[in-house]
Amino acid sequence: MFMKQVYDTGLAQAAYIIGCQASGDAIVIDPERDIDQYHRIARENDLRITAVAETHIHADFVSGAQEFARDSDITLYLSGKGGPDWSYNWVGDRPNTIFLEDGSTFSVGNIEFKAVHSPGHTPEHMSFLVTDRGGGATEPIAIITGDFLFVGDVGRPDLLESAAGVAGAMEPSARMLAGSLATRLEDLPEFLQVLPGHGAGSACGKALGAVPTSTLGYERRFNGALSLALTKPERFVGEVLSGQPEPPLYFARMKQVNRDGIEVTGGAPEARHLDPAAFVSEAAKPQTRVLDTRRSREAFLAERLPQAINAPMKGTEFTNAAGSVVTADERVLLVLESDEDADTAVRLLYRIGFDHIVGYVRFDELKEHAPNHLTTLASERFQDFSIDKLGENDVVLDVRRSDEFASAHVEGALHVPHTRIRTQLEKLETGKRYYVYCRTGRRAAIAASFLASIGHDVVLLDGDCEHCMTASAA
Repeated sequence: MFMKQVYDTGLAQAAYIIGCQASGDAIVIDPERDIDQYHRIARENDLRITAVAETHIHADFVSGAQEFARDSDITLYLSGKGGPDWSYNWVGDRPNTIFLEDGSTFSVGNIEFKAVHSPGHTPEHMSFLVTDRGGGATEPIAIITGDFLFVGDVGRPDLLESAAGVAGAMEPSARMLAGSLATRLEDLPEFLQVLPGHGAGSACGKALGAVPTSTLGYERRFNGALSLALTKPERFVGEVLSGQPEPPLYFARMKQVNRDGIEVTGGAPEARHLDPAAFVSEAAKPQTRVLDTRRSREAFLAERLPQAINAPMKGTEFTNAAGSVVTADERVLLVLESDEDADTAVRLLYRIGFDHIVGYVRFDELKEHAPNHLTTLASERFQDFSIDKLGENDVVLDVRRSDEFASAHVEGALHVPHTRIRTQLEKLETGKRYYVYCRTGRRAAIAASFLASIGHDVVLLDGDCEHCMTASAA
């Protein structure tokens, strides 16, 4: 048996390629949209992809199942447990599509997969037990858990409500998740490998571990959320719903396109290298967003295009920034540190449903050929900031999570989480100056640069903000 975790650090997402080396067949579970990466891995290991499976309808990336579905010879294995609201509407009458029930089994070569209905994160969620029958195994080697069970955490049950807008779904989903954790894993062996759908940095949980895989025995002992679900389910409901980060704006659209469909393009668009003059001209056009992907916040603050939004290519920061302030109908321009970043940036945008990528320029090209178009983003160190100096038109804007704000914040601060800044612009008056802060300056730089790009007067409060906040003001 061949097994490989394909991990995307930009989305903290894991897909799995599992192949039968005897037959040469392979399956991809939870693929991203740019499926050429999986075909390449299969070819390199003398395998061919003949099947694709999904654990659930994803909220944080465009599933590659729709791209794979162009090949009618590939068999799709999808959950049939979503009911009328969370079924795969895009499938239609496609041949070689099998909808799974709890306990359904199928094989890829000599590898057996058993579907385990594990609802809670979503109603239709499936996990997959993997058994190497060709190797003589009579028990599964692994369980692919999607967003059901993570290393150190469990899937968040609030996204149907907080991202997809299904009112009243949060608490029932949390109770359903507690029940699934208590019953669906109960009879499985301790040695079973846990292969999760996400790692640290994903917005699909709040305490995900950075270790890529685990075992069920280890998680039973040291996964606090799992232990709570098994021993104190009522307390689990409250705990799992508290402190969850507000999901980025694009999550709602991902739920919709993964259920109802998105354009099948045959691959990510190519990144066009624009000359600086053309780039500056494009940046001034309406319905255009400029994402500055340079990794140094200090460099961005010192020199940037007026339209540029801070979206550094570090971990999940780029996709979270882009997915919070860009909408699918807008045109995207990229400022890059190097040409080598172009393909990665375009693929990451493509994976979250942004197809209108006009092109890119390197920052050194802008600095050399269009220096008069560069400006700064006003900032000051948080430790030098005092609310006593604020005028009547000055507003302090806190862009941290709601639980952080509730715990402590700067006295009199307005609160808008940075992942929701695009949808709550009505809270911001024109003619005001906004002093924007988070805990370290990372999230505030995204929000402040976005606000500056659409004409607001902003000052970034950069650095550690702890000393300026008081719990009594919460």
